[in-house]
Order: sequence, then C-alpha cells, then structure tokens
Amino acid sequence: MLNPNLEAIELNKEEIERYSRHIILPEVGLDGQKRLKSASVLCIGTGGLGSPLLLYLAAAGIGRIGIVDFDIVDSSNLQRQIIHGTSWVGKPKIQSAKDRILEINPACQVDLYETRLSSENALKIMEPYDVIVDGTDNFPTRYLTNDACVLLNKPNVYGSIFRFEGQATVFNYEGGPNYRDLYPEPPPPGMVPSCAEGGVLGVLPGIIGTIQATETIKIILGAKNTLSGRLLLYNAWDMSFRELKLRPNPERPVIEQLVDYEQFCGIPQAQAAETEEKAAIPEISVTDLKELMDHGADAFVLIDVRNVNEYEIARIPGSVLVPLPDIEQGSGVEKVKELAKDHRVIAHCKMGGRSAKALKILQDAGIEGTNVKGGITAWSQEVDPNVPQY
Repeated sequence: MLNPNLEAIELNKEEIERYSRHIILPEVGLDGQKRLKSASVLCIGTGGLGSPLLLYLAAAGIGRIGIVDFDIVDSSNLQRQIIHGTSWVGKPKIQSAKDRILEINPACQVDLYETRLSSENALKIMEPYDVIVDGTDNFPTRYLTNDACVLLNKPNVYGSIFRFEGQATVFNYEGGPNYRDLYPEPPPPGMVPSCAEGGVLGVLPGIIGTIQATETIKIILGAKNTLSGRLLLYNAWDMSFRELKLRPNPERPVIEQLVDYEQFCGIPQAQAAETEEKAAIPEISVTDLKELMDHGADAFVLIDVRNVNEYEIARIPGSVLVPLPDIEQGSGVEKVKELAKDHRVIAHCKMGGRSAKALKILQDAGIEGTNVKGGITAWSQEVDPNVPQY
C-alpha cells in the first residue's frame, strides 16, 4: 500500500514520541511516518544482509515485515549476522529474527515463511507486500526474486557482498532496470565462490544491508532520488564508493512466467558433471584415512588443496598445503610430483569438491590420487572434534 489513505492511519502518543526524530524531518513528517506504519516489506533471507535490514526496518516503524528463510543459526553466522545471538545457535533463523524485531518494535506484524523460495510459491508469498528486499546469496534465487517482482510489478531492493566488496541498487521501480539488465545471463556455476569459501568482512553486510534499508524507506516515502538506475559499488578495504549507470535493455527477453531457476543457472548440469568427475576419482573415508595414518603414514602424502587462511584455521596433522589455484596454474602440479615420489597421493579440501577437481588435474598430468570424502569437515565430525569447523 504505497499510496495509503493517510487520514485513516493514526499515530498514538507513544508512536509520536518514538518516531519524533523522523517526524521532525521535512522529508518524512507525520504523513511519512504514517506511510511507514502502513507499509509492508518482504525480506528474502535473514543472513548478513537481512540482519541489519530487518533491525532498521523494525526500528523505523514499518508496520508489517515478512521473512523468508529456512536455515538455522550456525556459530559461523555470528561474525556478521547481527540479528542472531549465541543462544539461538541451532535454532531457526526466522524465529530468532522475529524475536529480535519484536524486542525493537512490539507493534510490528511479523510474518514468517520457513521455506525455500521457489517458482511454485514466490508469487503467492510476495503478492501481499509493497516492497521486496533481496538478501540472498545465490544466483537462482536472485533471478527468481527479480522475475517475480517484474510479474507482480514490485520494487526489488537488491544487495550483494563478497570478501570486501558490496553492491546495491533498486530494480523494477518506476520503469527502471531490473536484475536481468545488470546480469542478462548467470555466471557458470562455481565461478563465483561463496562467502563460506571466499570469506567476507563481518561489517560489510552491515553497510550494504543498511543501504538496502535506506532505499526501502525512501521508496515507501515516495522519494525520487533512489538508487534505481544506479549501481552503487562499495569497497570496504579501500573505503571507496563508485557508481555505475544502469539502463533498461530494450532487447532483454520479456518475462512472462517463472521458470526452473536451478536449471536456468546450470546447477543440475554442474552437479552432474561434478558427480561424474568425482566418480572417476577413488575416495577414502576419514575413518579409513585415520587408520592409514596410524599404521601406514609413510606410504602416502596427504595434500591439502585449500587456501592458506583455511589451512591456518584448521588442518589434518601431517598434511601438506598445495592450494588448488597453484595446481590449476601448474606450479602445484610440479610440487605434488616431487612430494609423490614413491608415495601414494591423498588429497582433501573443506568438503571434497575442490580436492576432486585438483585430483582430476593431477590425473591428467599422470599423477593418480585418492580423494578424502567429506574433507576436513568430515574429519572434524567423525575423527577429531577438536579440529574447528568453519
């Protein structure tokens, strides 16, 4: 309800006092605060971006907030997902978020959708809300969110983060561009590492999520200077902002219906190729590896293909670090050749994917090897719980 009947909306004495710093702003005023009270916002994801977004929307007086998420709180989330606390580890994120939102603003209506957003449910879930905010971290859901917003004619407040860099804009607003104008085609699966693999500065999503909250509030207030048509780029390490112009592409495909976005982004094909690749590489369980280490450590060399920082977090005793990028570039292949003289090669990574890829490259170079199923994560879960998981 971006154009509510303001005469039918009232602010009581407590609300006027609570939001007085808003109301005295000429750009907000009493009518603007009524708009915020009458507005509804759907946040997809309660992770790094959703956390500051939800906190500030609740504090701003948004009357109705919907949350879509099906994940649970993990201890590794707490470095950046500030809406969650230690006591919520192992529990649903949406329940943690609702608890915190109501602590900030007891008058807010909080709707929970503990489900994965899909082509089957997206339109029904999004339809009741004025503004949709994309706090997701994967391409299939971003394309799904975009296309559903286009079909429903909803503004889509977008943000994304990786390592030290973030970006934000507003899609599908007042004739402006949508996500497909920025990314007509998804990148090949695996080309963009996840935060779990590449890392992320904890405060970065706080900056981008707060920008998303700002743009959401501006849309509700009817501001004309939103980020629509502008892609804001932020580098936390350089402490720099840049801005790129975005325009609708007149040749972009017309969005007429929701599709299978996993298929569109090539996920099943990539998984099938990975499964086929891994099937060609022999595997060893972590318990069998431990048995081998206890009774035949001289017969093999254990190669860790993760990056240096991961190796510093946790390692399997006796492993030798040869990062996958070095193997891909060739220098690592030569190093493994030296290590593999008269030794069997066993390789591992975090969960088994990168080491399988490394072993395929080594296999093509004439070096046979065995992959550790489940990687160091399985080692921590099944062999040595003192090894940190990350």
